[in-house]
Amino acid sequence: MSEEDGKQKPTYEQARTRLEEIVTRLESGGAPLAESMKLWEEGEKLAAYCQQFLDSAKEKIEASKQTES
Repeated sequence: MSEEDGKQKPTYEQARTRLEEIVTRLESGGAPLAESMKLWEEGEKLAAYCQQFLDSAKEKIEASKQTES
C-alpha cells in the first residue's frame, strides 16, 4: 500500500472499497484465524490511510474558508 513497497498509493475510493471488502470478509466469519489477522492488519492500515486523507481534505477546506474571509 505504500510507495516504499514499490506500489502506488491507492486512491481514497480504492482504499475505502478494499476496506469494505475486508470488513465483509471478517464479518462473514469464514476466514481462518491467520487470514483474519492479516485482513485485520490490512484493514487497520487502510482505515488510517482513509482517515488521514479525510483529515487532509478537511484542513484544505478550512484553510480555503479562512482565506476567503
